[in-house]
Amino acid sequence: MIRKKIVVQLNNGLQAQVASEFVRKASSFNCDINILKEGRLIAGKSIMGVMCLAIRKGEEITLIADGMDENKAIEVLETFLLSQKR
Repeated sequence: MIRKKIVVQLNNGLQAQVASEFVRKASSFNCDINILKEGRLIAGKSIMGVMCLAIRKGEEITLIADGMDENKAIEVLETFLLSQKR
């Protein structure tokens, strides 16, 4: 299991279309992916869960991955969350 704290840099946070893109990326991995924000833990492969967290730019979250390709999942998702282009 890997846990990685990240300060989200996406211009509009993890809302709507960007959340959908995050879930697509998370779903491509063969491991469990969760997001922890302010004590709330949700499945990173759930669009409703991700949107319910209402993650904004500058907020700190913890990505948690557990499974076969957990290292690659954290690497790809961290890069996505640190991008300022979206």
